[in-house]
Amino acid sequence: MSHDSTDILIAGGGVAGLTAAAAFGAAGFRVICVDPAPPVTSDADPAADLRTTAFLQPSIPVLQAAGLWDRLAPHATPLQVMRIVDAGGARPEPRVTKDFDAAEISGDIAGQPFGWNLPNWLLRREMVARLAELPQVDFRPGTGFAGMTHRLDAALVGLSDGSRVAARMVVAADGRDSAVRRALGIGARTWRYGQKALAFAVTHPIPHGNVSTEIHRSGGPFTLVPLPDREGRPCSAVVWMETGPEAERLAALPVPEFEAAMTERSCGLFGPLTLASRRPVWPIVSRIADRFDGPRTALIAEAAHVVPPIGAQGLNMSLADLRLLLDLAVAAPAGIGNPQMLARYHRRRWPEARARLAGIDILNRTSMLAPQPLRDLRAGALDALYSLAPVRRGLMRAGLGMR
Repeated sequence: MSHDSTDILIAGGGVAGLTAAAAFGAAGFRVICVDPAPPVTSDADPAADLRTTAFLQPSIPVLQAAGLWDRLAPHATPLQVMRIVDAGGARPEPRVTKDFDAAEISGDIAGQPFGWNLPNWLLRREMVARLAELPQVDFRPGTGFAGMTHRLDAALVGLSDGSRVAARMVVAADGRDSAVRRALGIGARTWRYGQKALAFAVTHPIPHGNVSTEIHRSGGPFTLVPLPDREGRPCSAVVWMETGPEAERLAALPVPEFEAAMTERSCGLFGPLTLASRRPVWPIVSRIADRFDGPRTALIAEAAHVVPPIGAQGLNMSLADLRLLLDLAVAAPAGIGNPQMLARYHRRRWPEARARLAGIDILNRTSMLAPQPLRDLRAGALDALYSLAPVRRGLMRAGLGMR
């Protein structure tokens, strides 16, 4: 049977996979990107992903090199301050509020915000448009990964439409239940929290001032991330993490009751919140693959690691995967996909991802605390850590993935 050939076959057309296709294509590699579901590129579509992604500073050069940032920047909302609010007292009201301001960070990003926030559906729209500009990228929505075999010089990938592709390297960006990872027989360790998250947009009378606000009480954080104004009103994306049963109960409430509940949970910091979108529910887990490499294959993004939506870490970890993989490919294009290259990728990324997952796991478990004495201890720890300027700046740099 005849087959196509390419340098890189990317399995997965989510935000990470589309970014990878643009980045490798812009670097001059021949790329085929497949995904079984066509991307949803409008917020009016019932299947639209209404979550948002905050691109932190270290991710911006990846987007620039891929030719994506000029498309995305006009739609992005800057994140200048990360505000942590502890509301773990007897009533849902702030008792400790601390601001982590990007202005305190020196070095390469001095004078810049922590990052920029964009809706996921819009990211897909702009990324698909960018791929159409790259003649060496063949994007095949509606076609998925079906299986593969390996040769010394390539992976022979079977696709769901019956075609086959010979690729020097396969990049698995096909999500937390990655079919590529399963085909390789790579296991993964999973941590479950009994949590789910509601993701939706709200409008509010008090401007957000480009401040991302994370409110801790119990069950998980309630996070408001700035978005552009909607119909003349300040707007924010919300991720509300709760125990699974409570999240399902909240999702089923009539809109007026839900708006009252979320306004109370937000401690009224932005005035009465008005629901401005659907409110889908997402399961919360942590997961890491046993390896990030296999024969002729690299795992990136949620195929490699999954973390709770805390501190904008998820996709920024994914772009750190891509940045390293792209650097290795550009440095030795003749060796792309060979065992030595992929082993270097695993050795350098797996320990970093595992350490970051462990830190986020601790933060999430801390945010879930229900007993009052433990919530009091959390508030005291936040106050003490923030008061030490070197520690505060170190935490901000660590959150950005900077050394």
